[in-house]
Amino acid sequence: MLAYLVIREGSKYSDVRRLTPGKSLIIGRAPTCDVVLGDQRCSRQHAEVFFADGAWRLRDLGSRNGTGVGTTILQGEHVLRPGDLIRLGRSQVVFVKELAEAFRDGLASSSAGAVKGSSDETLQEAAASREPMPSAGRPLEGSKGGSTRIMHRRDRTRFLEPQAGEDGLPRGGTAATQLCRLAFELATCADEGALANKALAGLLESLPVDGGAVLLFPASGEAPPEPSRLEIAASQSRTSRAYQRVSPSLAAAVVADGEAVLARNVLGDTAAVGTSGGSASQSDEPVESAVLCAPIKHGQRVLGVVHLYSTQPDRGPEPDDLDFALAVAETLAVALENLGQRRRLADDLHRVQDQNEELREQLGAQSEIVGRSPVLAKVRSQIARVAATNATVLIRGESGVGKELVARALHLASARRDKLLVCLNCAALTESLLESELFGHERGAFTGATERKIGKFETAHGGTLFLDEIGEMSPHLQAKFLRVVEGHALERVGGSEPVRVDVRVIAATNRDLEKEVEKGNFRRDLYFRLRVVEIAVPGLRKRPEDIPILANHFLDQFCRETGRRIRGFTPDALEQMRLYRWPGNVRELKNVIERAVVLCEGPQIDASDLMLSKLPTSGETNELTVPTDDFTPLTLEELERRHIRATLIATGWNKSQTAQILGIERSTLDRKIRRYGLKRELPLAR
Repeated sequence: MLAYLVIREGSKYSDVRRLTPGKSLIIGRAPTCDVVLGDQRCSRQHAEVFFADGAWRLRDLGSRNGTGVGTTILQGEHVLRPGDLIRLGRSQVVFVKELAEAFRDGLASSSAGAVKGSSDETLQEAAASREPMPSAGRPLEGSKGGSTRIMHRRDRTRFLEPQAGEDGLPRGGTAATQLCRLAFELATCADEGALANKALAGLLESLPVDGGAVLLFPASGEAPPEPSRLEIAASQSRTSRAYQRVSPSLAAAVVADGEAVLARNVLGDTAAVGTSGGSASQSDEPVESAVLCAPIKHGQRVLGVVHLYSTQPDRGPEPDDLDFALAVAETLAVALENLGQRRRLADDLHRVQDQNEELREQLGAQSEIVGRSPVLAKVRSQIARVAATNATVLIRGESGVGKELVARALHLASARRDKLLVCLNCAALTESLLESELFGHERGAFTGATERKIGKFETAHGGTLFLDEIGEMSPHLQAKFLRVVEGHALERVGGSEPVRVDVRVIAATNRDLEKEVEKGNFRRDLYFRLRVVEIAVPGLRKRPEDIPILANHFLDQFCRETGRRIRGFTPDALEQMRLYRWPGNVRELKNVIERAVVLCEGPQIDASDLMLSKLPTSGETNELTVPTDDFTPLTLEELERRHIRATLIATGWNKSQTAQILGIERSTLDRKIRRYGLKRELPLAR
């Protein structure tokens, strides 16, 4: 199952990715892909490589220019075979199971990583081959032109693990193996120190040197960087002498030129640096050494230097070792840059998450309408149609049904969503304070007005103004409010300068405004001006199918806030919530669930954990019989009989619900039904 993708862009190999069973690999132009290609002809998410049914497979992800395998365009899924050449735009990816096949023609021998023509031909020929490889030593059945015998097979590459037989490989092949192994090891490091130590260990293992270090510039370094600011990220010495820091002149030359150099140097003229961060010590006597210094460079930016040296007269780095050291330094630079990008992405993600959390807090704890009932679907449909307009909206419904939530949804779905949504409860302030809050006031307008105040209308300019409990507004304020809603300029309290505002008004009330108009408590012209579009939010008892959905929504919310681990509700609790009339609507349900989460002692919320009130709902009438002009005296027994009968008819003879409404036990209700001789009746037609 071990396999690799060798990525080639133009005439150069640019990357090698090891494939892991159970994890798919996305190839494309987007920075979030596993393999990122710079080819503009590639789609953002171009293709996917995954392991299924014992084989590696390739699938096109609906790319614009298609995915080719060899000379054919991929249709559906394709089972990959060693040597398959995958074409994505101008980029090419080779699927191999042994890295030696991909690097056979001296990839490591060229410091620039150029691919020779013979290597291209080998990969092209391998891509054209579709025959699976049989077991070693057995002839291929049905092969044309004679019998072909496979002599060697491997399911695991030896280039990713140290092997005793590497000395038998050509030097270029050994270097390529070591570089490949080191690249995989660097990819697992989580910080700069681990990267530096891993790279230095690979260099000391592969080159004839006695000591060295990886020196990096600070992350917030200058441009161009000063060699004096180089900091030791990792150092090591294989002799009794502590690591000797690179001379400033040599480091300055390497940083300035961006080239790896070999030099002769005299150790002991600078302070020694301990390998474990110990105190510096002075060398006993000068020692001449062969020094190799290579820049850690990403693009045109130098991130640091690799410093290696040998104090043995018969052993030291040679000119050919510059290529290997420079390749390791550039691999380390890519790893450092990738680590920095991962950190920046993580920081950006945390910052965006914090910003989203702040926005949620500003918009309120509840930013979505929860429920799937048909009546709530109708409300959502009305919101979708009305939000795109600037029409004034009147939201009606009982207290606690979520009228402000509907107003917020209207604002967020409108073209004004980038501006403010300003909310004000008209019932929470006196007439004078409400006028000041709505229209603002000038300095000295009244006692205590020590400075100018901007009102809610001006604050909401370009956005939306939501006025809850609009029926509580006094007649004087209604006249002034109507003038502004009609499009006239407003005047602050105590001021004479007209102020024009562009505000969409959304009002809400739980009162019967028609009756208030008849009584003279609410202006008729303002009522018609506000009621351009009316949205009626149903009470919770009119959408019982939403009760368990809301209950679980609030349970999850409060469990996250309190850290409790409560696994839902018992069947009795759900039944009790379904039968309850919810006079306080969604607000009451939220408070009931919060109280239950705090006080619940078991793993689930039971009916005994729900503290429900016995208040009647605002929509229920206090009349027990149909009202008439003439009053007929009744005994309490007859009054009780009529009330039980009317309640049974209203609930469709649901005895459990009737007992819940009446506040008595089910057995008590059965006894009274038998006592009064009540028979099942259908509701009266209306």
